[in-house]
Amino acid sequence: MQINQRHSWPLTIEEAIAIQELLRQSVIAEDQLGPVRYVAGVDVGYDLAENMTQAAVAVLSFPDLHLAGHAIARRPTTFPYIPGFLSFREVPAVLDALEKLSLTPDLLLCDGQGIAHPRRFGIACHLGVLTNIPAIGVAKSLLVGTHDELPQRRGSWQPLTHRGETVGAVLRTRCGVKPVYISTGHRISLTAAIDCVMRCTPKYRLPETTRWADKLASG
Repeated sequence: MQINQRHSWPLTIEEAIAIQELLRQSVIAEDQLGPVRYVAGVDVGYDLAENMTQAAVAVLSFPDLHLAGHAIARRPTTFPYIPGFLSFREVPAVLDALEKLSLTPDLLLCDGQGIAHPRRFGIACHLGVLTNIPAIGVAKSLLVGTHDELPQRRGSWQPLTHRGETVGAVLRTRCGVKPVYISTGHRISLTAAIDCVMRCTPKYRLPETTRWADKLASG
């Protein structure tokens, strides 16, 4: 698949902030979804001994969630781990993996934040804008925002608010298990994002897309 690389990769936080502030203006938080036949999960692992980032993309058929394709890419790690700047550490390798795919996904589920981010531009936004593919942030932990108490039943959710704005949702994908944090990445509404995530999590806490990508990235 083709990638629209709209910027060089920064080496400083100041450069990274400038890119986030610029590209967040391109984020579309409304539904621009066509038919969804394939959903993709992305995940990243690290080889600390060799200072390498390994990214994996798993493409699953939808809605039956069978593995339909995958790709793995490695490249040197060039940006430090700093909360709020994950995309600058991970996205370069993810884009390399996406370029290897012969099958273009209709929706990306990212292991990280979308607009539930201090500057409203998490990794799901970054990938969505650069690929122009609808994207959802499905994070395992809270980065910003507060929410009301969440019922224990599967499918329950509460709005996630930050600085007076609804930036996402805290969603219970499995009864009695820790929730996940959903936010729009690009070209999808929060309501549609919640529905898609629920349809991709039939058994476990995390979407099948994430589970497959994690296996590939750490393998």
